[in-house]
Amino acid sequence: MKPSQPKHSPSPSSAPARGRYDAWAVAAPGLESLLEAELRTLGFTDATASTGGVRFACDGQGLVRANLHSRLASRVVVRLASFKALAFHELERAARRVEWTRMLAPGASYRLRVTAKKSRLYHSDAIAQRVGEAIERAVAGARRVDGPARDEDESADETPHALGVAVDAPSAQLFVVRFEHDRCTVSADSSGALLHRRGYRQAVAKAPMRETLAAAMLAAARYDASQPLVDPFCGSGTLLIEAAMMARRIAPGSWRSFAAERWPELPAEAWLRARADAAAQVLPRAAAPIVGADRDAGAVAAALANAERAGVRGDVDVLQRPLAATELPAGPGLLITNPPYGVRVSERGPLRDLYATLGRVLRERGRGWRLAMLSADRALEGHTGLRFAERLRTSNGGIPVRVIEAQG
Repeated sequence: MKPSQPKHSPSPSSAPARGRYDAWAVAAPGLESLLEAELRTLGFTDATASTGGVRFACDGQGLVRANLHSRLASRVVVRLASFKALAFHELERAARRVEWTRMLAPGASYRLRVTAKKSRLYHSDAIAQRVGEAIERAVAGARRVDGPARDEDESADETPHALGVAVDAPSAQLFVVRFEHDRCTVSADSSGALLHRRGYRQAVAKAPMRETLAAAMLAAARYDASQPLVDPFCGSGTLLIEAAMMARRIAPGSWRSFAAERWPELPAEAWLRARADAAAQVLPRAAAPIVGADRDAGAVAAALANAERAGVRGDVDVLQRPLAATELPAGPGLLITNPPYGVRVSERGPLRDLYATLGRVLRERGRGWRLAMLSADRALEGHTGLRFAERLRTSNGGIPVRVIEAQG
């Protein structure tokens, strides 16, 4: 007779206690160490970076603070439970023990994002069905709605948003269910719309960069707002505006809502208090000049309109002029930019002169200045005639890029 196998009783016992959160701040590839440093400055001393993000522990007020103040995170999720499940009846039993009512009020809608790798339970639709049944059993009137087939923070699409000043969190609460090596982790998204959606960027120019990438460039270049900043290819002004918001200490989430504002266990007072505290920290003006330029009149208009919505119109100057006409304020300072780069080999030829001019501007007019730029092509970098040090590797619109820095 074969020895009987011990029965496995899955339990979400590793879930944090009510009122405490095991949080995970999602980061774009390459931004993890910068995000860890940022979260530590926000008071999360246990923040620890690993591939894809940063783990940290917090209470409700800390969760609010992370969402409101992080300039680099894509979203913040909290773990509700973690358990092993080898069969669907084990999944069903464990899912019923998850405290769904912490994040979902009666009658609320929700959506599920399910992934399964190297697990006996691998059919995502069947997993979602069991989890959904557990949610609707626990929360009266809860209803599941369909979500996008591909979550936007997993997409290489950088199509700009045009959401105006107010960015509202999607009405359906997102739960993330992940199976890996037969262990299921259930998390709740606390952010709603991705955190790069600050709310100010309504007018856009060609090939805009995400606000989180702009903030990462500034962090990688060690921008501290004490010296002048110039962007000679400012486009719709994202780098300028992110710099001005940093200089003014304006919380990036000031104009938007978050999914966790609807959580039953997080009182509205926590959000009111956090927003009041954030407003009290805002400085009246930037300490040093912040200047942008673009040869395209539409880009200049877009940058000015976005700066107005962000509340920093008085802190930035945006001029219509070509790169060759760049003028730098009295330095030293930071010349930071996302210059055009050709994805196809045939597009790179006309850009060689542009990069050569950029290098000449720094050498001839930027003594004591630093140049930090986003680069996708080492050959084009070479045409600047400058010696660069690499500060960051990440991607932009699905293209591998580097933040590099040279001294004038």
